[in-house]
Amino acid sequence: MSIEMQRRMLYMMFHIDTNLINARGKLDTMNQIEKWANDEVILINMSGTSYDEARAGGNPARERKANTHIFTLPDQDVGRHDPMYRRIEDALFPGGDKDDNQRNDVRVVFEAAKYGATLITRDGGSKSQPGGMLGHRDQLKDFVRILSDVEAVDLIRRTIQERDDFNRRVEREFGLPLPQWTGQD
Repeated sequence: MSIEMQRRMLYMMFHIDTNLINARGKLDTMNQIEKWANDEVILINMSGTSYDEARAGGNPARERKANTHIFTLPDQDVGRHDPMYRRIEDALFPGGDKDDNQRNDVRVVFEAAKYGATLITRDGGSKSQPGGMLGHRDQLKDFVRILSDVEAVDLIRRTIQERDDFNRRVEREFGLPLPQWTGQD
């Protein structure tokens, strides 16, 4: 029987919402998530919709930051004809989306679902904003995982701990050398 250490890359892909661009670098959770991405522990992308939103409005720092991310190409033809899009729209906006902001929210969730990414957002789910993406994530769980930035950091930390624990066990039981990055992420 051959056993191998787990790789550093967790093969977890995340899409970040526009509200987590972190242009000034002041969001500690996003600083940590970006570090993991730079260290090739996780993958971070953006939906094309979030990318377009981040570049709109004339904020040069936000534009520069958006330009550092890989983003999907939004399919302009996707919409009311796609069954998954319709179900996402119905969950987020039961009466249908009413404006561009609401349509963009549906597209952001749709693109994360389409590409198998976990969506990280601060949109909703709080006492002051009970709806939004986070507030409707239970209704969308069959399509996409939606987490806050704090929840994403917790998930990644747990997954890193499980990876490192597995590798330490392999080291103990089979005498394989422990990767140098163990315990560093």
